[in-house]
Amino acid sequence: MSLPAQMTYITMDAPGGPEVLKPATGPLPVVKADEVLIRVQAAGVNRPDVAQRTGNYPPPPGASPIIGLEVAGEVVAVGAEASGWKISDKVCALTNGGGYADYCAAPAAQCLPWPTGYDAIRAGALPETFFTVWANLFQAGRLAKGETALIHGGSSGIGTTAVMLAKEFGAKVFVTVGSQEKFDACLKLGADAAINYRTQDFQAEVKTLTGGRGVDVILDMVGAPYAEKNIRSLGTDGRLVFIAFLEGSRTEKLDLLNIMTRRLTLTGSTMRPRSTAQKGAIAADLRARVWPALDAGRCAPVIYKEFPLAEAAAAHALMESSAHIGKIMLRVG
Repeated sequence: MSLPAQMTYITMDAPGGPEVLKPATGPLPVVKADEVLIRVQAAGVNRPDVAQRTGNYPPPPGASPIIGLEVAGEVVAVGAEASGWKISDKVCALTNGGGYADYCAAPAAQCLPWPTGYDAIRAGALPETFFTVWANLFQAGRLAKGETALIHGGSSGIGTTAVMLAKEFGAKVFVTVGSQEKFDACLKLGADAAINYRTQDFQAEVKTLTGGRGVDVILDMVGAPYAEKNIRSLGTDGRLVFIAFLEGSRTEKLDLLNIMTRRLTLTGSTMRPRSTAQKGAIAADLRARVWPALDAGRCAPVIYKEFPLAEAAAAHALMESSAHIGKIMLRVG
């Protein structure tokens, strides 16, 4: 397959607001032995992208400095040691960077096929949120059938994915949201209850909803301001999983006695620094356990708005406004 010498990608001269993101032209990425090269048709916009743009989430050593952690498109080259994919395969991939571009290299192990009936936008909306939710809510949080989960930020890309997957695997789900529109959207997706954090105290609501027992798992992206209330909202043997700290990571308001007496587990993780083998294991689990639901038409990602690649700055501004429900996407090519 003949490839161009140059591609369009999104760059920034220095950290800053959305306006620092601008299109540029440069060479295609060099494919490593265990990677495939993808002609990108869609790329997802995620909170870590915003953090990288502001200088708070630098790419790990060896990763592309170009922003973008998930893409969908067509395989156009295969590394010497990459297996499972061939040229012309339609894949979506969790990347280590480089997604906001015409071409992106990604480890073959971190790629998954487009689910049945999907286009590039829907396929490209899957990797970042599905990898994150599966690794944290189900693997670290051990959410099981018949249990109850509380998802903070229930209308976000992560939140909507968590609601659908929790329901798919037989759990009860409560969410926190910040508006009536988001309240209604989460209930429509299948949440058993929604809590408007602007007008309701989520700890008190959880106590009422569970008859005082508390929930089994909490997925939190807010951080310090919610820490104490999260712990008080967990039932015995409950698990609190942190995936971000949008409002700070440090708190002194923790009563450790609550953790000990109720055998609570506090944990958390980031996805980007994990090894290819670790991400590949998550991909394999998703393909075996979640992709059948996607192929059957269930748990499809919620797409809020798409922008052309050249308008990445507008996409970031929307992300930072928190007005969206579901995923914000870039259409490439």
